[in-house]
Amino acid sequence: MSMKNRLNTKEITTDVLIIGGGTAGCYAALVLSEQKAGRVLIAEKANIRRSGCLAAGVNAINAYIVKGRKPQDYVDYATKDAAGIVRQDLLLTAAENFNEVTAKMEKLGLVILKDENGDYVARGNRNIKINGENFKPLLADAVHKAENVDVLNYVNITDLLVKDGQVYGAVGFSIMEETAYIIRAKAVLAATGGAAGLYKPNNPGFSRHKMWYPPFNTGAGYAMGILAGAEMTSFEMRFIALRCKDTIAPTGTIAQGVGAKQINAAGEIYETKYGLTTSERVYGTVRENQLGHGPCYLKTTGITKEQDEDLLKAYLNMAPSQTLKWIESGKNPSEQDVEIQGTEPYIVGGHTASGYWVNTGRETTVKGLYAAGDVAGGCPQKYVTGALAEGKLAALDMVKQFKAGTLREADVQTETEIKVQEEEILSQYEKFRNEDAPAFSVEELEEAMQKVMDEYAGGIASNYQFNEKQLALADEKILQLQALAEKTAAADMHELMFAYELRERLIVCRSLIAHLKNRKETRWHSFNENLDHPETDEKFYKYVNSKLENGEIRMIFRDIVKEDTYEHTN
Repeated sequence: MSMKNRLNTKEITTDVLIIGGGTAGCYAALVLSEQKAGRVLIAEKANIRRSGCLAAGVNAINAYIVKGRKPQDYVDYATKDAAGIVRQDLLLTAAENFNEVTAKMEKLGLVILKDENGDYVARGNRNIKINGENFKPLLADAVHKAENVDVLNYVNITDLLVKDGQVYGAVGFSIMEETAYIIRAKAVLAATGGAAGLYKPNNPGFSRHKMWYPPFNTGAGYAMGILAGAEMTSFEMRFIALRCKDTIAPTGTIAQGVGAKQINAAGEIYETKYGLTTSERVYGTVRENQLGHGPCYLKTTGITKEQDEDLLKAYLNMAPSQTLKWIESGKNPSEQDVEIQGTEPYIVGGHTASGYWVNTGRETTVKGLYAAGDVAGGCPQKYVTGALAEGKLAALDMVKQFKAGTLREADVQTETEIKVQEEEILSQYEKFRNEDAPAFSVEELEEAMQKVMDEYAGGIASNYQFNEKQLALADEKILQLQALAEKTAAADMHELMFAYELRERLIVCRSLIAHLKNRKETRWHSFNENLDHPETDEKFYKYVNSKLENGEIRMIFRDIVKEDTYEHTN
């Protein structure tokens, strides 16, 4: 076996390391710069100009306190939608910042639509319309101009450096050059987004990446935190999006834009029968198909010509494949109803409460490690403005701790032990790079993982349902795949990234399975459809949390937080 040269190593010291240059990461960097918090480094595995969930832009701000509403109204809405399993302290602190971060983005150049009175154009009780295709470039440009902020594009962070429950930095590698990075920091912000690609997706083969959530979001931040012993919450509250069939285009624009109701093949409105929460809209569609009443649709036949044009324009802006489908069929929305379906499940803290267990300052249970955006748990329905708000809140808490002297660099003894961790991580890189006869490729193992999760852990094939026997099989099979994944190979740095993305997804799968098994009730139809426990059980009006200890997942059941401000006490 020919051995490759060892990777070059670059060591960097900074005050704050931000892992992930998406919405939350970029905004946190801007706040830290304004607060003169010292040196800030963003490490992003793509390029911050078009990375993260904002890559293609958005056409609305979905979390905004419109005229006549107050932040508590938003807390009440999100709490009801999640059947009470939320952190109201996190929701309220985010909601109190929605409008401020929106105003800041408008100053940076974001176009927000206004009416004849100069007021923002509202879309419902919580939304305003924007022209947001350049949202991310505006954020990225501001970051590049910010003082004391550096950006490492195309660097994939894989592991945190943690000793005695405190973070001291992270290790990663360039996906363009044969270089590893060892980064030391007093504080680290995980802002890597949620997890897609755990389950078999709607579309096969070359179309498998036509999905609701970015396929490049692999749960990396979750995986790093799990391995570092951070506490996680509510993974069992999966997110399944209701989308236009095949194109996986959004349905909310049709439902809200033209008031389209969900109907079955007989033309019967079924949405009111099952409920109108996010999970119930998906569940009703699944049940109607199971009962033989499908296909299911959004009823657009009979809308006006003007509404036709509005929908064609709206989708050309945000999901062109849907507009092209209408044009290709030769029929406008007014002439044909839009077939709908659920996606595969995702773990995403921007829509549900899945993610790191954080305090009100967004610090995790690992000292000095923060989480913001989709990777942070407890605060569902946060969307873009919530990610911006959490980036701000995490940054301000870091500043407070720097001033108090509670976050500082490692001492001599800790430094010695951290160096051992660094060497172990670098050795794993070399192991992947020098393996030349793997039994299976990364792609083969990823497909196997998705098949396991689809069939045994409540994917599309099983109508999102599962029982405990199936979950036990899923866990057993994921463990086997983890062992095989340790022996895969990477011919270049790009393939090394793929090897780590597989590793991340498998780590998240195991935690997810444990969460699904330990919430012994069905609180959110489809999101956690437990066939052994098909009803809601008030014994589980609590958070289902977990922590990896000595290779085993320990479950932690926590009471609902009632305090306005929550601090970790363990």
